[in-house]
Amino acid sequence: MADEPLVLGIETSCDETGVGIVRGTTLLADAIASSVDTHARFGGVVPEIASRAHLEAMVPTIERALKDAGVSARDLDGIAVTAGPGLAGALLVGVSAAKAYAYALNKPLYGVNHLASHICVDQLEHGPLPEPTMALLVSGGHSSLLLAPDITADVRPMGATIDDAAGEAFDKIARVLDLGFPGGPVIDRLAKEGDPKAIAFPRGLSGSRDPAYDFSFSGLKTAVARWIEAKRAAGEEVPVRDVAASFQEAVVDVLTRKAVRACKDEGVDHLMIGGGVAANSRLRALAQERCERAGIRLRVPRPKLCTDNGAMVAALGAEMVARNRPASDWELSADSSLPVTESHVPGADHLHDHDHVHEISKDNLYS
Repeated sequence: MADEPLVLGIETSCDETGVGIVRGTTLLADAIASSVDTHARFGGVVPEIASRAHLEAMVPTIERALKDAGVSARDLDGIAVTAGPGLAGALLVGVSAAKAYAYALNKPLYGVNHLASHICVDQLEHGPLPEPTMALLVSGGHSSLLLAPDITADVRPMGATIDDAAGEAFDKIARVLDLGFPGGPVIDRLAKEGDPKAIAFPRGLSGSRDPAYDFSFSGLKTAVARWIEAKRAAGEEVPVRDVAASFQEAVVDVLTRKAVRACKDEGVDHLMIGGGVAANSRLRALAQERCERAGIRLRVPRPKLCTDNGAMVAALGAEMVARNRPASDWELSADSSLPVTESHVPGADHLHDHDHVHEISKDNLYS
């Protein structure tokens, strides 16, 4: 246990200031400061507000994580931070903080990928990831099918959303139904009291000639909105619970069907589901049902680890240290469109000597 890497992870890609500390694959602390209530009155995340909230919450959240873990900052073996993808301003706050702590403590710095971190967090719940890992990531900004032979160095995109991500569709339909923001939890709750077969909403990109692993929820979102508008125009009451259940079923049906198909096609006997929408109860239930039928083992972290958090970043950082992956240097910057194929951002010279990494001039610290 003591020989396993002790890593602090910082996550600021959107509206959650997350700081996690792990030792190997053991979670020691998961501190989060959320600004979601501030954004709720605007019906969505406001980037500038998110960035300012990260600035205010960063130091207190790091201090809380260290206290919860019962470790000193000087005990750390590395600092990991989300370098992208995400909101540019929000990412910059996290990257700048990580640089400052890494420099002050003379610790190696690891800029890691947000999506790869969502996969790696499952190690904290169910132990080391199988190789390769098939992952379905569903959140407000991403809906992706990924094959990861090596989470630290080889992540391959199988399919992605070509328009609205699943979580984004939940938020937009919740807005049409006047349910507030974020939409996922309230739709999940109302759907339990509704009939998922009440309304036949469309399943995007499900035809035989459509891309096998890509997703599209824009057409579904429009169909649901028009159905609601037609009811209101006719002076009829909108059956909110049935709409929620039928919409949710259309989303999770497509997600799970394509994920199981990808596993079968690639000969992978397990499926990992992550991202904020992975907390959805119906997605978990249908995925379990279809995986059992197909002889596929399902791995889904507990809901708190599915949403954005620092633990997932620390988990990937610890894996980078354990596998002796090159640390980042002071040229590290935020990349709002960092491709998933880049699990982390190594230093320019792919340096393995952590002490040498910190010989770079202070002038580059905040590049």
